[in-house]
Amino acid sequence: MAKRKLRNRKVRLVAIGAALATGGAVVTLLPSANAAEEKKDEKTPEQIMSMCHRSAVINGQQRSVRDFNAGFGDGFAADNCDFVETNFETFDGPAEKSSIDFPNCEPNATEPAKVSVTWSATVGQGKGKYTVTQQGGGAGIFGFLSGSWLKHKGTLDMTVASVTAGDTEQREVPVGKVLHMEFTPKIQRMTGEWRVRIDAFPGSFAVNPSPEKNFVAPEVVEGPVILPGAAGAPGIADGTSRAVLTDC
Repeated sequence: MAKRKLRNRKVRLVAIGAALATGGAVVTLLPSANAAEEKKDEKTPEQIMSMCHRSAVINGQQRSVRDFNAGFGDGFAADNCDFVETNFETFDGPAEKSSIDFPNCEPNATEPAKVSVTWSATVGQGKGKYTVTQQGGGAGIFGFLSGSWLKHKGTLDMTVASVTAGDTEQREVPVGKVLHMEFTPKIQRMTGEWRVRIDAFPGSFAVNPSPEKNFVAPEVVEGPVILPGAAGAPGIADGTSRAVLTDC
């Protein structure tokens, strides 16, 4: 009896091995195949941003393949891409020296020196995690963020690379000191995410159906707060200036 049981077990093992060799493996490997498919659908933020750049619609604006320097045969990489804002804040940026030095270091100096100090500071625009200021075909999608900035006070113009601030002030330099000006720009930061969608495809005679696919890339964009320019002049960077004194 025991021998018969052992023989039956061997027969079953042989049958399983035969099934695997003749196609049973297709069934047993389905979970692994699904995992491989899910793995294939995973994208890095850079890949997602590339898909967004080549989307048929970005933030509600219909596009042509010519907008990203592609040919008609290349097609779109995604059907839709939207930026969704999650936070907005303003803060002081790093202080930078904005004038030359004005010393009052003569050995026989006895009184403060009166000087006319002209200072100027330039603040770069459009610093994003995955986007840049450049506009135009093939140069990025930073301009599509303009609508989000317009919801806030002190918006920045995303079509220019930098903004400046400056003035001329009358100052006194104490004896034994060197004066220079510093400018601290006011910075704004917008946090959000780019959401890319590939629509579901119902399938056709020659092509299998596919479900809708969604991808998300986080984004953090910084730029200076801009004050309106006088008499239609370009806006100037908001911030504070101060005199800094150091020893000779």
